[in-house]
Amino acid sequence: MPLHPQIELLLSRYPLLAPCAEDIQRAVDILTASYRNGGKLLICGNGGSAADADHISGELLKGFCSKRPLNTEARERLGEELAAKLQDALPAIPLHSLGAINTAWLNDCDPYYGYAQLVWGLGNKGDVLLGLSTSGNSKNVGYAMEVARAKGLATIGLSGTSGGKLKTLADVCICVPDSTTFKIQELHLPIYHTLCLALEDIFFG
Repeated sequence: MPLHPQIELLLSRYPLLAPCAEDIQRAVDILTASYRNGGKLLICGNGGSAADADHISGELLKGFCSKRPLNTEARERLGEELAAKLQDALPAIPLHSLGAINTAWLNDCDPYYGYAQLVWGLGNKGDVLLGLSTSGNSKNVGYAMEVARAKGLATIGLSGTSGGKLKTLADVCICVPDSTTFKIQELHLPIYHTLCLALEDIFFG
């Protein structure tokens, strides 16, 4: 499988991630197909993985390593003055950030199903759900994955060496070669940076 140049660069900096290369490429392909067809990315995780979800959405919703000026059609619709202040974006929603619905769900319902409810409400066929779980066994992430599959979303997992249950629930699960939580998270960061850089190259040159 040919690898995107950003993945080749990642492997030159982090050779220990070589076993993950094909899965990272598959994740790029899944995200590319979704965005080309008007889809969006939903992201869920807990604790540090929730912070990673925010980080990922931040790299996609504005320029990461390029300025992403709006195209001619957008500039004509918005007017030059407004368009000049904006940047092109790829839609991404970190599900934990929806404070009102999340706290309402925690107060009224079974907390393990909060992300599943949000996927049910926000996800559409052709979208992608990215679930982050260092153990691969986070119950709320797993239930969200099950709902995503039922609704026709593609699913990507980011986990540790075993992948846990997430490995069986995701269309592709990137399992980094470590089993200690903080070390797994340290390896997740360059991987999702690479995903964002590859998408930026593909959609914005």
